[in-house]
Amino acid sequence: MASIDIEAEIRAEPPARAPVQRVTLLAALSWFAAAAILLLWQDLTFQPLVRELALIWGAVGVALVALGLAGSRLGRVGRWTALRAPWLLAIGIGMAVWTVLTAKTGLLPQPFFPTPQALLEVFIYDWPKILHSASFSVWLLAKGFFFGALAGFAIGVGMGWSRAVSYWATPLLRYIGPLPATAWLPLAFFIFPTSGSASVFLIAFSTAFPVAVLTWSGIASVNRDYYEIARTLGASPLFLITRVAIPAALPHVFVGLFMGLSTSFAVLVVAEMLGVEAGLGWYLQWAQGWAAYANMYAALFVMAAMCSGLITLLFRIRDRVLVWQKGVVRW
Repeated sequence: MASIDIEAEIRAEPPARAPVQRVTLLAALSWFAAAAILLLWQDLTFQPLVRELALIWGAVGVALVALGLAGSRLGRVGRWTALRAPWLLAIGIGMAVWTVLTAKTGLLPQPFFPTPQALLEVFIYDWPKILHSASFSVWLLAKGFFFGALAGFAIGVGMGWSRAVSYWATPLLRYIGPLPATAWLPLAFFIFPTSGSASVFLIAFSTAFPVAVLTWSGIASVNRDYYEIARTLGASPLFLITRVAIPAALPHVFVGLFMGLSTSFAVLVVAEMLGVEAGLGWYLQWAQGWAAYANMYAALFVMAAMCSGLITLLFRIRDRVLVWQKGVVRW
């Protein structure tokens, strides 16, 4: 009886390529339709940059036509397009619906729901302020996340390895850690000399708790046989911690880093609304004060892109660090 190579069947590409190409071409059609609606349907009120935005959407449609016709012959680009073709179709339809509901029919009233043209205008004319705010937010988040991850990792390793540290730290971690970082706002702004340092503390606090808990769990769940084998070969306690316990706990550590990054990003926005001189949270508050809703949506878009980019970067680092566990760890 012939054996079946299950892994080869899993790795095999699906034979149906034509449906994928059709979806890509449908996505191109949706972008062409959005551009046509933008140009041919009269706006309720004057809107800037109509032709420019229609040209951009038309260029996206042309690119999708070329990618759809080329298919897998483009290698990685072709595979990327085939994988995301349904999303490209949905985004094209979403752009058309957004235009109809705001600029063409007014079902979503302005200025609370800006048109796509108004959002493009913000990025064209206000990009220096947005870029400065985004760079300030990245720097503030990097400092808080670094110190919080470092502190949480050290606490987690200590709790997972030492019973004495676990005895004293567990009650503090259990009762103080779950408190939202925003609850410490009044105390942080009173203790720290500047609003920037207080914001770094709040971000670090929100990051340290999940990293400490997941690192503690990872160290505590390491198979004891690893320690016994290493001791038999003459390993010292420091070797057991750095070469046995920590590498085995790294999958848990990266889960904690992922959770800490998500929570720290939420705290970042709140902290920037309360006293710093720049940042996306500050930009949001400024736009709200002037009722510049298009600027608010632009800042939210940049926030989403920044958060997604940082999480993707964390995943790439995880893949490099945990390359020895490739195919075993999936999350």
